[in-house]
Amino acid sequence: MDTSARTIDPSMGELLVRTKSAGPAARLGHDLTIVMEEWLAEVSWDEDRPTALSVIVQSASLSVLRGEGGVKSLSGAEKALVRSNALRALDVKRHPTIAYRSDEIMATEDGYRLVGSLAIHGKTDPRAIDLRVTDLGDTWRMTCDSAVRQSEFGVKPYSLMMGSLRVADDVTVSFTASLLKD
Repeated sequence: MDTSARTIDPSMGELLVRTKSAGPAARLGHDLTIVMEEWLAEVSWDEDRPTALSVIVQSASLSVLRGEGGVKSLSGAEKALVRSNALRALDVKRHPTIAYRSDEIMATEDGYRLVGSLAIHGKTDPRAIDLRVTDLGDTWRMTCDSAVRQSEFGVKPYSLMMGSLRVADDVTVSFTASLLKD
């Protein structure tokens, strides 16, 4: 039985969070794409099969890549304000990391189903994630998208104008990476 571990980091892929504007004044706001710049995934293997996965994300490493929609383009100062608001909502001083740990990995038709737990803002909930894997010859391409409801983890979505413009409670977390085969 050959067991080993492989590490995946931002040099091999990206971890994005996409938000949507909500509320009666949603057309005034921006749909955001946020990148998490510091994260580390460790995959345990048995022969040619993954058996466990853990991902640790540094919450304070977020930065705003772009904003779409809104009345005008998102300026650098507005990106900094969005970042500041997100760090405050996540309370990164008390909760510096976001973590996912699989308890079980099952093969699917196009990859794997990861069954485990997601910890955000000091709260941990069960979470299943479908990871698509494409064989590119000498590498595997891995992708997944997962909806996360902020309020389930005690994160209050940012709002202004007495709530008529706010960040939607559901955000989409997207992961993409390439891993060289051994």
